Amino acid sequence: VQLVESGGGLVQPGGSLRLSCAASGFTFSGYNMDWYRQPPGKGRELVASIASSGRWTNYADSVKGRFTISRDNAQNTMYLQMNSLKPEDTAVYYCHTVGLGYWGQGTQVTVSS
Repeated sequence: VQLVESGGGLVQPGGSLRLSCAASGFTFSGYNMDWYRQPPGKGRELVASIASSGRWTNYADSVKGRFTISRDNAQNTMYLQMNSLKPEDTAVYYCHTVGLGYWGQGTQVTVSS
């Protein structure tokens, strides 16, 4: 099983990034998925969730209206489109498989001028 995040980087406040999570080694389309993040010096927090089919999504209040979670089951990939980024969005972002407990290695997002 492997979850590989990519797309992180340094961006100015107000900017955008698109994170990807490439999955392999399990039936990706059969599981709900999450994006989590861990800000510097803080615990890991849930950012967004998506159903296995993509039919429903949920977001943390702090990112509603700015972030969009999506998935492409044909490509075994999940995405997080992040717009209007703020310095408080700075964190390591992880993808997670609900029910199986798999985690990726994380990708760093830094929002700073």
